[in-house]
Amino acid sequence: MKGRAFTNYNRVLIVTLTVNPAIDRTISVERLAFEDRAYIDSRHESAGGRGINAACVIHSFGGQPLAIFPSGGKKGKCLEELLGAYGYPTLAVPIQHEIRTNLTVTDRQGLTVSLNERGPHLDKAEVDRLEKAVHKHLDGAAWLLLCGSLPPGVPSDFYARLIATARRKKVKTLLDTDGDPLREGVEAAPTAVSPNQHEAERLLNRALVTRNHFLDAVARIRAMGPDMVTLSLGSRGAVGAIEGAIIEALPPRVDVLCPIGAGDALAAAFAWSMERSADFTDALRWGVAAGTASATLPGLRLATLDQTKEIYRQVEVRRIE
Repeated sequence: MKGRAFTNYNRVLIVTLTVNPAIDRTISVERLAFEDRAYIDSRHESAGGRGINAACVIHSFGGQPLAIFPSGGKKGKCLEELLGAYGYPTLAVPIQHEIRTNLTVTDRQGLTVSLNERGPHLDKAEVDRLEKAVHKHLDGAAWLLLCGSLPPGVPSDFYARLIATARRKKVKTLLDTDGDPLREGVEAAPTAVSPNQHEAERLLNRALVTRNHFLDAVARIRAMGPDMVTLSLGSRGAVGAIEGAIIEALPPRVDVLCPIGAGDALAAAFAWSMERSADFTDALRWGVAAGTASATLPGLRLATLDQTKEIYRQVEVRRIE
């Protein structure tokens, strides 16, 4: 295993796991239109994956992340080189196959198309090495963020197993995924779960359209196992649930340029804030501020703490119960 040294950190407060990392290629065009050509204004390549994005936000906010991820092939080496410039500790677990490439095309009006590869197949030995790497670095951690899709070969209960391990080590967990890994992970009772609207709809097997649907959804999801739920709703902010209360966090109106990565910023800022103050309402407010601020930036960029502070002051929070 290899990665940027993290021995200078007195305590790794937040460990992020990205099981399906990627090279994110972002292409910006003037205008996207059906059956019409578009001219490229710019292109950008970055290290991608929900946990890696979350670590970037936590680091830029002054937190102490450790990003763990599998890495294979030339793309894996490229990913590690990109991460080397980010300035926070990482740990790459070697795998045989190439990691994936994701493509995002966005225009000046905020219309975005995201095309993601499924990712490399991991064999049992590689899955075991990844799991052992997480186990090893939970000592001294405050939070474990389990982020993103599982590539082929990784069992759907992988996150659930890690949630159980973290609980035994008294490490809080945040789950940010979809499909069967979300369902099984939720039932393992993580500290927090952070689905977006579409992920929550698939989890509950029902459409979520109205405000009452959202309020009911967070209550239903919390009843499935987690202590806290943050339901990300894009430009409508987020709804959160904790014992005895449901909270709405409403962002100001902004011009959205690229919403990709906004949910990752929300989850990261939420965990960062919970580690600082353990105030659920304030953490939800920080999360919505970070997600909203990130959505106003061109391409796949994540908001800084200063950019987030500007939005934070404008986020309205309401207690429902």
